[in-house]
Amino acid sequence: MLAGLDGLRFRHWHAESAADGIVVLSFDRAGESVNTLAQEVLLELDAILERLALDPPKGLVVRSAKPAGFIAGADIREFAAFDAKGTVGDALRRGQQVFQRLAEMRCPTVAAIHGHCMGGGTEIALACRARVASNDASTRIGLPEVKLGIYPGWGGSVRLPRLVGAPAAFDMMLTGRAFSAKQAKAIGLVDKVVEPALLTDAAIDLARKGVVRPFKQRALAWLTNLWPVRQALAPMLVKQVARKARKDHYPAPYAMIETWRRAGGSIQSLLSAERKSVMKLASTPTARNLTRVFFLQERLKSLGGKDHGIARVHVVGAGVMGGDIAAWSAYKGFEVTLADREQRFIDGALARAQDMFAKRVKDETKRPAVAARLRGDLMGDGVRNADLVIEAIIEQPDAKRMLYFEVEPQMKPDALLTTNTSSIPLGELREQLTRPAHFAGLHYFNPVAMMPLVEIIRHDAMAEDTQRRLAAFCRAIDKLPVPVAGTPGFLVNRVLFPYMLEAMAAYADGIPGPAIDKAAVKFGMPMGPIELVDTVGLDVAASVGRELAPFLGLPIPAGLENKLESGKRGKKDGQGFYTWEEGKPRKPELPKDYKAPDDLEDRLILPMLNESVAALHDGVVTDGDLLDAGVIFGTGFAPFRGGPIQYIRTVGADVLVAKLKALENKYGARFAPRAGWDSPALR
Repeated sequence: MLAGLDGLRFRHWHAESAADGIVVLSFDRAGESVNTLAQEVLLELDAILERLALDPPKGLVVRSAKPAGFIAGADIREFAAFDAKGTVGDALRRGQQVFQRLAEMRCPTVAAIHGHCMGGGTEIALACRARVASNDASTRIGLPEVKLGIYPGWGGSVRLPRLVGAPAAFDMMLTGRAFSAKQAKAIGLVDKVVEPALLTDAAIDLARKGVVRPFKQRALAWLTNLWPVRQALAPMLVKQVARKARKDHYPAPYAMIETWRRAGGSIQSLLSAERKSVMKLASTPTARNLTRVFFLQERLKSLGGKDHGIARVHVVGAGVMGGDIAAWSAYKGFEVTLADREQRFIDGALARAQDMFAKRVKDETKRPAVAARLRGDLMGDGVRNADLVIEAIIEQPDAKRMLYFEVEPQMKPDALLTTNTSSIPLGELREQLTRPAHFAGLHYFNPVAMMPLVEIIRHDAMAEDTQRRLAAFCRAIDKLPVPVAGTPGFLVNRVLFPYMLEAMAAYADGIPGPAIDKAAVKFGMPMGPIELVDTVGLDVAASVGRELAPFLGLPIPAGLENKLESGKRGKKDGQGFYTWEEGKPRKPELPKDYKAPDDLEDRLILPMLNESVAALHDGVVTDGDLLDAGVIFGTGFAPFRGGPIQYIRTVGADVLVAKLKALENKYGARFAPRAGWDSPALR
């Protein structure tokens, strides 16, 4: 059965005969721990399929020979190189041709999916006639290309709507979210779900017997792709996307919908339309910056290995941050004890943890085991067995130092002591420690379950091994670590504070909160700064302000000190700059004839850029890429702009300095360009 392949040597693919004339084709990319679809891989697959087509087997199963994962998608580094050379169109055409050859095989073809199946991996599965997936928790199937500023370009955007129907297909492609095997089967993307050990046999069986899809799925797939239905559905999809992303910021979702709406004819015509659209998107600043953000994320992931030596975590402080840090650590597999001065605080944190577990742990039978990993610890006994102690108490240096005086003598010799302080310099906190080398900052962001970044705060007496272990721990709890210097505000709060402060200054000048928020969102921020202050909490903003305003030389705007000290804390109390109802701000309507000042966007964004330059100049992080990564993942800074430093390079440092000087002349010294604007790193 493999006679057509005799004499050919393959580096990445291995074919073998199974029962009843079925060929099993295993993908094992040479020299890589993860399967990705490089051009060399595709060319080799094309040669194999060409030979098999001459004498088709009874069936063909495509599987991975890697222990973890089917196919992670295209090789993004190679794709970025093609963009630089202007050969993206050729790469897209090659992938389409190979997958179309697979789709045209004159025998049943089945993809056997275990572990991650993303992007091009899902597209190769779609080119098969059937798909079987393992029910392992690691099995996730998705088309995340929209997160890179493009969309599936190897036939995925053509085949998926015609397999599962347009509504389910666009829900998957527009969000970029990954489905479990069960979810994929529910929409008709996967035909069968089995235990991992049975996967290949089940795929062979499916190739032997074939598959007949339910009439409802076939009817939906046919109906929702008819020309009149596409014309009706497309505007609804556009409206849906517009609620979350502006077309000028993120053009890919809109281009994908429009291509689907107007394209018709043969499969080659549809593939051609897909290819031309994706090729155009690949050269946009959005796609290039989002690809850059992908590499920044990979760099942060690489900072933490697997050897952290941490099994037990002890958290002191059961407030919102401490409680959520404890719950998240338990959810991610660590044994956690949670201490506070009163049981009622611990009880509240444990109740919140149960709510989080209920949302995150879908399998109810596994939920009790997760919850059992988190225990209240009023007496603080857990500190003696902990490998990592996280302090998350009130933002007062004296209170923190007193706590360290109590707990450090009880800790194991190799245990790490960390603080979740959001702004206090570590030099102020480590003065009386006997083992400062094992002390660091571990600064999470609120809400802990949602925010991906954790700042690892350094100080001059900290051991390198402490940073390494903490970075590995961050990766173990699925967070992105960024090492920063222990100066006031660290990185994220230092960059964010001038932006929030200027927003409050604009508010004090009489500019309505909704207008301020609208200007920031128009730039690309995930939410406006006035809403952000309310979300963070006016009490937290006041605490950070007391620490950072003197350090940065920024005055608190007149009339706002009372607002910050009023006791109204924003979202958590239901009243701040806005009134909050059911977790959402009730913003007053702007008058129809209201026009925001022309310089409002510059007033908000330039202080953030100015402080980013100063932080880089002061060595808060080691380079501009780490700064961009920290600010993007810590503040949500417009990802499509690539980060503050990348944005400065794009617009031009000289242009932005001129704007800062104009604002300085109009509003005062707080806009004076900080040191560092002449750095080669900004060019």
